Parts: sequence; structure tokens; C-alpha cells
Amino acid sequence: MKQLLTDFAKGQTFLADVPVPKPTAGEVLIKTAFSLISTGTERMVVEFGRSSLINKVRSQPAKVKQVLQKIKTDGLLATYDAVQSKLAAPLGLGYCNAGVVVAVGPNVIALKVGDRVASNGAHAEYVIVPVNLCAKIPDTVTNENAVATVAAAIGLQGVRLAEPTLGEAVVVIGAGLIGLLTIQLLLAQGCRVMAVDLDASRLSLAQSFGCEICHAKPGVDVVAQALEFSRGRGVDAVLITTATQSNIPIEQAAQMARRNGRIIMTGVAGLHINRDDFFKKELSFRVSCSYGPGRYDPAYEENGQDYPVGFVRWTEQRNFEAVLDMMAAGKIDVSPLISHKFIFADVTKAYDVLAKDRAALAIMLAYDQNTVSSSRVKLEVHSVAPLASMNNNGKIGFVGAGNYASRVLIPAFRKAGAQFGLIASKGGLNASAVGQRAGFEEATTEIKELLADPSHQAIVIATRHDSHAKFALKALQAGKNVFVEKPLALNRDELDEIEKFFLNETSPMPLPILTVGFNRRFSPFVMKMKSWLDSVQAPKSFIVTVNAGSIPRESWVQEKSSGGGRIAGEACHFIDLLRHLANSPITGFETSAMLGNKAASDLRDTACITLRFASGSIGTIHYFANGNSNFPKERIEAFCGGNVAVIDNFRKLTGFGRGVPSGRSWRQDKGQVQCAKAFLGAVQGKNHMPIPLAEIFEVSRATIDIAQSLDEQV
Repeated sequence: MKQLLTDFAKGQTFLADVPVPKPTAGEVLIKTAFSLISTGTERMVVEFGRSSLINKVRSQPAKVKQVLQKIKTDGLLATYDAVQSKLAAPLGLGYCNAGVVVAVGPNVIALKVGDRVASNGAHAEYVIVPVNLCAKIPDTVTNENAVATVAAAIGLQGVRLAEPTLGEAVVVIGAGLIGLLTIQLLLAQGCRVMAVDLDASRLSLAQSFGCEICHAKPGVDVVAQALEFSRGRGVDAVLITTATQSNIPIEQAAQMARRNGRIIMTGVAGLHINRDDFFKKELSFRVSCSYGPGRYDPAYEENGQDYPVGFVRWTEQRNFEAVLDMMAAGKIDVSPLISHKFIFADVTKAYDVLAKDRAALAIMLAYDQNTVSSSRVKLEVHSVAPLASMNNNGKIGFVGAGNYASRVLIPAFRKAGAQFGLIASKGGLNASAVGQRAGFEEATTEIKELLADPSHQAIVIATRHDSHAKFALKALQAGKNVFVEKPLALNRDELDEIEKFFLNETSPMPLPILTVGFNRRFSPFVMKMKSWLDSVQAPKSFIVTVNAGSIPRESWVQEKSSGGGRIAGEACHFIDLLRHLANSPITGFETSAMLGNKAASDLRDTACITLRFASGSIGTIHYFANGNSNFPKERIEAFCGGNVAVIDNFRKLTGFGRGVPSGRSWRQDKGQVQCAKAFLGAVQGKNHMPIPLAEIFEVSRATIDIAQSLDEQV
């Protein structure tokens, strides 16, 4: 299928071939009939992409601060790679979509195949949308009108926050698409409305709906007109629906509002408020969150957990339904707001209009309903080539194309000499975009196609943690060699299933190779430290300090069902590292969780883990989420025979004592390339399994038990 993307690095907007996604639990697959370009929001995105690097930097001071911090801790080269990877990731545009449901995932009851729906789907021939972000279109509402549902819901949420009552005087600053929809909603509420804008043609439209207008051209006193409109009392509420960096809208809103007036920010504007204006009138100011309650809540949007109507009357989905009901009743008229119409094949022309014509209001895209799309697409031949080829032309396939896979794992495997074949991802977009950039041959949304392809020697699994064990087992059963990004499993049952595979007499022979992405043991500095430690016949003691940083509780990593928590998902790296350095089986452990406010995310991720080994060695992992990002992220200290070796953030190795190695590197090296190279070498028969299978299961079991122990304490 075709999907519209924007490339921030090149400043280009283009149509890309993307595999048709497959709905999973709680999702629907929609064949798009129409989508709508919201000129305010999408113009800002496109203009950002087309701006120079200097202007990009100037517009995001917070991101610049993060970059400078990363340079300080990780080094210039590692930071440069991370920034380039971020800019190279294309973004799918669009959030106003109307079409027909063509497939539903498990647990979808309210919608069925053939239903017409409005959703926040992107500009694409097919879109996957969670069921809570869809609403069924009434029979009397056309797809052409329903396509504006989401944009109108943004306006509706602003209106709800303003809490207007019959007869109140309300000013809407900004008569763009969302502003004009907001005006219609307020008029339907029985309010007196005045529209403020610089564009006379947009004000003419607003006036045709029945509101008063103020042309904010130079020399016009907007505040004075608003006060006159309010009969000298000051307006009851102001809704700011602009798309500007100017501070003027918020200043005017404060000056025209009455005492105890309400100001709602629905769009974008400068927020340098004058305290005196707000203080003397005791003004209320709120920023509206997109479509309504549920927005940016993974439990609601991704997992389909609706809010009880008795406690949250208007969710984003119920706002969609309210908008569609008002369209059916004739209270919202979308047709005069459509300034341009293009077929989807000409969408790049539509974005040229968006960039050049400031008067463009809403641009509708119409889709060919006769197109045939596939879950697997060929990617254009790319200039990126592997540094070496695997024997027998065996290919490497990837399952998962998220941030870590695209930024770290795929480049590591390319540098290690992998020949890429198929790349699969759930939605298809990441697989296509990442695969194209990295030199894969094809992209797909059907993992079974990758597992069934005989040309692939090995599969790399880089999906969310809860799917690692399932996909690893399927790939092993298909006879594929498997590299699975940590963790291997989130519970004992999953781990036991994989272990049984290797003990089962019916498993394919020779047995496939399995390794886990415990890359720290392959870091050059760790290898130097390990060589020194192995030369000393005495128990060792270790201290590993991880300044992990805080991750919000709503992150999928924190969710026990999908990410398993950060101890299971990330601290396993360091459990494996100590097992490797001690070169001895783990015989026991002790854990201490930080106690305090149980709701705090850094509490759940801050712990001390002490390991005991059969050799008598001991090691402690300080995994802390309550530190500062200016402090280096990882430090490894080894004490042995009166000597000490210290690795600082994989950029420096310092030895204290005779014969203890030292070194320094300009580039941080956590061993990802060496880990990938060891795996490929094992696949080719050049070396043994990179990590002994018994150690993989030992570390995985210990990690699961340690995570459970800490969960019981918090």
C-alpha cells in the first residue's frame, strides 16, 4: 500500500510502499476513503522538516540540552549517530481519516467488517487503529463530512473545558479549520461568538455560520472590539485555536476576558503570560489535550480499557460520536471548509499547496477504492551494503523495527557482515522505512512469511519483551538460528518451553543456535578486564553502578504484561555481565528495593542486587533510576588480588595495580557489533555458540527470580 511520510533529515514529503498492517487484539484495519490535511498542524510539521538544521535546533531548545548532556556522558560520535538516526526516521502524517473496516482483531465487538468509521488514522491506503480511536459513521453522514470528525473533536474538547453556557460571549482567536469547527460547536451551544483572524476570507466563512468577526489587521484594536462585543463586561471565555509561536493571542485573551473568565489553549501559541493580567482578574487558563480524556493513555488507546461513563462522561471516542451526531443533525457543516481536493496519488502536490498557499484551509484527499495491496513489499535497491557476506548466501531476517533495532541492532549486524533479507514489523511502516534505509530486500507484516522463507539462515527478534519467548520458540521450531534481544523470557513458563525445545528428541538436528543480546560481555574493555581476571586465581568482587534514569510509569517497558519492568528487561544485562566476569555459576542472590511512595516510577526501578558465585566471588549491581543524566550511565569496578580495574561508561578503562589493563576510546563501545559478529560466526560454523546455552538459561532464571523478589518488596 501507499503511505505518506515526511523525512526530517532531507526535508521531503513522499509516498512510500508499505506492507498492509494486520490488526491484533483490540484493533481494526480500515481501507481509507478520504483523509483530511489539517493545514495548521501539518503545515508546522512540514515547515519544521524543510527548515535548516540550525532552525531545527533553535526551535527545540529542550532537545539541544539533551544532546549536550549525551555528548558529555556518551561522547560526540555516539551522540552524532543517535541524532542522525532520529532525524532519519520518517514520520507518518495525518490524523483525520474516514473509511471502511475490512478486518478486525480479536476482542473487537462494537465494530464489524463493512462498517464505515471515522478515526485518527494517517494518510495511507490502509490504517490500523485501536478500537477506542474509531467511531461508527451514521447513515446520514457522508464520508466527506465524517473525515473532519477528529479535527472537530479537538475543538469540542476545548469547548468542554471552557464550559460555556447559553448566552455567554465567547471569542475564538484563530479561524483555521479547528477554529471554524469550534465556532460552529459554540453556536450550537447557544453562545454569542466572535472570531478573530488575520485572514479576511476565513472570517467571511465564520460570519456565514452566524458569528461576529474581528479582522486583526494592523491598526485594529482587537481587545477593544472584543470588549464592545461583550457589551463592556469582558468576554466569558476565549478559545485560542491558532498555530503560531507569537505571544499576542495569550496577551489579547487575558486583556479581553472578564474577571474570573476562562482561557483555553486548543492550538499552539506563545505562553509567556503577564502575571498581572491573570492575577487581577483571577483568570483560569487550561491547555486542551487533543481529542479528550484517554489521549496519550496507553491503557485506553492501545489496550482498549474504556473509562466508566459514570466517572468520565466524555472520552475521545465519545467525543467522536458526539461530533458525528451533530453532523447528522446538521449542526456542523464541513463542506465550506474544504479549500482544495486531490486524489491521494497527487498528495505531494497537496503538500506543495500547503507550503505555499497560506490561505489553504482544509485539503481533502480522495483514495482509489480499487487498489490491491499486499502484506509484503519489495524495497528499492539501496546503496548500503554489508561489509562482508555470509556463507552460502544465507540471509538474516529481522522481527521488529523499533528505535533500538533501527538505531543500534541493525547497524551492528550490518557492520558485522550480515546479508539482510526480510524485515517484519506489526504496522509495516517501520519495517519499510528502516528496511529501505538499511538495505533489506523486502518488508512484511506477516512474521510467518519470514519464518517460512528457506533463504534465511537466522532471525533477529527485536520486538517488545512480552513477545520475545513466543517468537524465539517459533523461529527455533522453524529451524532458524535465533538472536533474541534481551530478555529471553519474562516468566519461568516461557523459559521452560524454550529449554524443552533443546532437550526434545524431535527437535531439528543439528540444533539451531540461540543467543541473547547480552552485548556488554563483548565490549572491548570488558574483554580486556575478563582476560586480566581469568589470569588471577582468587575470588573476585564487583560493583556495577547503573545510572539508569527514570522512565514514566505509562511506558510499555514499565508495564508488567508487555515490558516486564526494567529489572527484567534491562538489569538482566548486568546480571549476565557479572556471571561472565566471575566465570562461575550463580549460587544465590539478595535484593533490596528502595521503599517510599509506591506510585513513583523511580522507586520501582531503584534497587541493589547482590550475587553470590560458586567460586566464592561476589558482585553487587546498583541499578538506580533516581540519579541525574549528567552523571555517566554505567560504571564497572572489579577488585581482585590487591588490584582494581574500572570501566567508565565503556569509554575508559583504568587499572590500579601491576599488570591491570588500561585504555581509552573516543567512541563508546558496548559490544553490540562484536556480539552480532560472534553470532554470525557461530551461524557460519566459524566459532562456538557466543554465550553458552546453560549460561543463557541460568542468567534468565536468575533475572526472573530477582525481578519477582523486588516486586514483592515494593
